[in-house]
Amino acid sequence: MPTNDTEQLRLMAVHAHPDDESSKGAATMARYVAEGVDVVVVTCTGGERGSVLNPSLDTPETRERITEIRRAEMDRAREILGVKQWWLGFVDSGLPEGDPLPPLPEGCFALAPLEETVPPLVEMIRRDRPHVMLTYDENGGYPHPDHIMTHTVSMAAVEAAADPGYHPELGAPWQVLKVYYHMNFSRARMEAIDAYIEEHGGVAVYREWLESWGDRPDAFHRVTTRVPCGDYFHVRDDALRAHATQVDPAGRWFAASMESQLSAWPTEDYELAVSHVESVIPEDDLFAGVREHLTKESS
Repeated sequence: MPTNDTEQLRLMAVHAHPDDESSKGAATMARYVAEGVDVVVVTCTGGERGSVLNPSLDTPETRERITEIRRAEMDRAREILGVKQWWLGFVDSGLPEGDPLPPLPEGCFALAPLEETVPPLVEMIRRDRPHVMLTYDENGGYPHPDHIMTHTVSMAAVEAAADPGYHPELGAPWQVLKVYYHMNFSRARMEAIDAYIEEHGGVAVYREWLESWGDRPDAFHRVTTRVPCGDYFHVRDDALRAHATQVDPAGRWFAASMESQLSAWPTEDYELAVSHVESVIPEDDLFAGVREHLTKESS
């Protein structure tokens, strides 16, 4: 989908851990890759403190080699999605549990100062020059400290990358034209898929998840942009399975049939957080307004 002979559309997705790129926006990325967009994933940490969530792989050997294994899993997922992928180079903070919560480990990503975390992402933005960035909202999508820090670093880096006075040695300034937050994990989506399954004689798969939802707001009220990408759900699932330590193949990630997903909710959903181009809400394309902007610039 190049806009003209000289300008290729470019997308950057910034994620906290390896596997996040496959559980959030993977079908969208696969669709755009198929259409000729240059897609880059930036992974902020190595996932070193992640749990082993696949019971068949939860062994002492796996836990001992988790850093090496997760890098290999990321390589496979990258190949499946057809994207480029860079490591930002920080250490997983882990998900603290308990009441009160224990302190985060020294040297982890969530405690790193912005003076250390922002410049490497700025350098990547200036080098790869994405027109659109995907990241997490101010709550991290869910309150994992690395996800929240990913939001903070992403937004600071987008602003800094466009500032000619910010570390000019990191490259020429670059303005990301649109920034989106992932909004696909919504109550509305799960309810729609469960309703479809029940209407067709099946057993709802998200009931337990929905019962634990509590009184937190549904992300769907924030959605501005719904990208049709059902044709790439199978690519998403294959990429997620590549992160074999992180998903139970018999778990709820894969519980909903493909038919129910394609019929009830064939999109991945986003909130447009920042835009420097004109576009009309609601959208069905992350590059809405970008093509027109680039055409004007090149004419």
